[in-house]
Amino acid sequence: MKIFIELPSWLGDTVMATPALENLVKKYENPEITLMGSYIAIESLKHHPAVNQTYISDKGYLSILKLAKNVGKFDIFFSFRSSFRSKVFKLFINSKKKYQYSKDNFQNLHQVEKYNEFINESLNTKFSAGHLNIHSDLVSLKKTNFNSSQKLTLGINPGASYGKAKCWYPEEFAAVAAKLSSKFDINILGGPNDKNIAMDIETLLIKKGITNFKNLAGTTSINELIKHISNLDLFITGDSGPMHIAACYQIPTISIFGPTRDNETSQWMNAKSIVVKKSLDCQPCMKRTCPLIHHNCMKLIKAKDVLKEVESFNL
Repeated sequence: MKIFIELPSWLGDTVMATPALENLVKKYENPEITLMGSYIAIESLKHHPAVNQTYISDKGYLSILKLAKNVGKFDIFFSFRSSFRSKVFKLFINSKKKYQYSKDNFQNLHQVEKYNEFINESLNTKFSAGHLNIHSDLVSLKKTNFNSSQKLTLGINPGASYGKAKCWYPEEFAAVAAKLSSKFDINILGGPNDKNIAMDIETLLIKKGITNFKNLAGTTSINELIKHISNLDLFITGDSGPMHIAACYQIPTISIFGPTRDNETSQWMNAKSIVVKKSLDCQPCMKRTCPLIHHNCMKLIKAKDVLKEVESFNL
């Protein structure tokens, strides 16, 4: 069975689609899977044992038409994207059966369940959504002491690809990290777009006299990011792709939510997961920037709120 899958664009959505992908593998014995997606999506899933070919998608219509023509024939095509560009690709790819996710078809479900129901509806199956599983380079995921001391390791992830509205404040992240620095070594994590906020946190930690930290934002590959997260003892993050990676490895996690729906995009099946939010009347607005200017959904969350929840983990 040859299956072509177009992955979601964002890292977090790609990770949340993995239970659906695992059910596809379960449905068909030894399928040959070809993946297409963004660079970060492909990097996160290319080590899956059922994947034998990957393509990094291009936004240009001529490029996707050329790819659709050249990838060959498939038994089934699935797209986890509802964009018009994906509809065009679906039209031209050579596949006996074709299915495309529609974000309008599934309501009041976690995003993991939405993707899983898309597969169930397409194939007339009744699979439940299992754990997240990204099948990274398992050799590199052995427990590693990235810090020179024998302290536990705290990861903080201040950025979010969706927009600034999802980002907690560097002053509060720094306050939490400083308070925990006697027990934890600190890794500041994130992608290239998170360098500025990570540097703000670094500057604040230096001013507080904290030295047992590493600022890794924008310096790691996707696999290295996965490796670092898998070795954490505690993770403090906004609603982001790395948050879902942490759920894969059952890392104790404090997730700070503002404008987005925690009932749809919080960690999936992580028993060690706590959401911190204020539940204001204006939440969730789902905007990239605060339409009311005040950004109270994040501004009103303070370091003490997060530190209180950290205590419940008994680390």
